Amino acid sequence: MGDDARWMRRALLHARRGLGRTTPNPVVGACIVTAEGVVVADGTHERAGAAHAEINALTRAGEQARGATMYCTLEPCAHVGRTGPCADRIIAAGIRRVVAAMEDPFELVSGRGFAALRDGGVEVVVGVERAAATRLNLPFMTSVLKERPFVILKAATTLDGRITAARGRRTPLTSVPALRHAHYVRAQVDAIAVGSETVLVDDPLLTAREVYRERPLTRVIFDRRLRTAPSARLLSTLATGPVIIVTSPEAARAQGGRRSALEHAGATILLVGERSIGSALRKLVGFGIQSVVLEGGAGVHGAAWDEGVVDAVHLYVAPLTAGPAGVPFLEGRSFSTSALADLSVTPLGPDVLFEGYVHGPH
Repeated sequence: MGDDARWMRRALLHARRGLGRTTPNPVVGACIVTAEGVVVADGTHERAGAAHAEINALTRAGEQARGATMYCTLEPCAHVGRTGPCADRIIAAGIRRVVAAMEDPFELVSGRGFAALRDGGVEVVVGVERAAATRLNLPFMTSVLKERPFVILKAATTLDGRITAARGRRTPLTSVPALRHAHYVRAQVDAIAVGSETVLVDDPLLTAREVYRERPLTRVIFDRRLRTAPSARLLSTLATGPVIIVTSPEAARAQGGRRSALEHAGATILLVGERSIGSALRKLVGFGIQSVVLEGGAGVHGAAWDEGVVDAVHLYVAPLTAGPAGVPFLEGRSFSTSALADLSVTPLGPDVLFEGYVHGPH
C-alpha cells in the first residue's frame, strides 16, 4: 500500500495539470509503473474531447505497459463518449493491475469500468488516496451528484469582519499578493458570479489577469431587478468569456428596453422564476459551468449561505479596521473559520487567506 500511495500521489500531480481546462469532464491523471518499480509513462487529461489520461499514458508506455500497474485518479471509463472506452485499451495493452483512487459517479461509468477490467483479467484496487482525489474533482462530483456547480464563497474582510467601509462604497482591501492569488483561482474555475449591487458600485471587469487561462471565463450577474447597465465594463470584455445576467421574468417584461440593450451589448439573459440562488445555480450547469466563485456582494453571499449551496470559503483578511459603519461579512449569520473542514491559513503579503470546506469530507 505504501508504494501504491506514492505512485497515486504522482498521478494526482499530473491530474492537477488539467485544472480549469477539462470541464465538463473531470481532471484525471495516470502513471504506469513496471513490476520493478520503474515509471515508464505518465498521462493527463488535457481538455474535453482530447484523449483521456489513461490513453495518453498507454501511448507513451508502448510495450512497456505489458505486465505493469496503472495508477489512475478516477475509474477508467467503459463507454463510448467523445473518445473510446479506456478499459478496453487497458486490457489490450496487457496492464496486469489497475489502482484507482475513486469510483466515477457519472452514471455511464459508475462501476462499469472496474467490472470491465476485472472481466478482462485485470486486478483492480480502489480507494488509494481517495480523499485527495475527491477534493480535486469536487466541481465534477457536485455537478453530477447535486446537479449544480461547486460554489466557492470568496470575500475580503477587515480585522473587524467588514467587507466594505460603508454600504454602497467601493473599498479595496487586499494587497497585490492576495489579488494575485484570487486571479489564480479565477484561472481554474468555470465562472465568477456577483450581484447587481457589486456591478453598480464597483463596475468590475471580472477577468483573470496576469495568469494563464486556456478556456473562456463566464461572468454571471444575479440581477432580479435587471439594474445592470448596458455600458457596464464587463460587457466590453466578451472576448475573454460570456456574460450571463440572471433575472426574473417580471423584470425582463417590465424593462424590455433594457433587456434588448443588454442583449445587443452581448449579454445572455437567463430567466429564473424562483427567488432562489440555488435554482439559478442549477440552470448554470446547462451552460457548461461546474464551478463558480461568488465574489459578492453581501446579498449574494447571504442568500447562498442561507440556502446551503456554499461548498468552500476563501476569506482574505486584511490588517485594517473599518469600524461600525462597515458592512459585516455574512451579517447576522453564524460563521467561523474554525468550523471549516480542511482549514488552511496562508500568509499573502500583509494579508492572510483562510480556505476551507463547508460540508466536510465528501
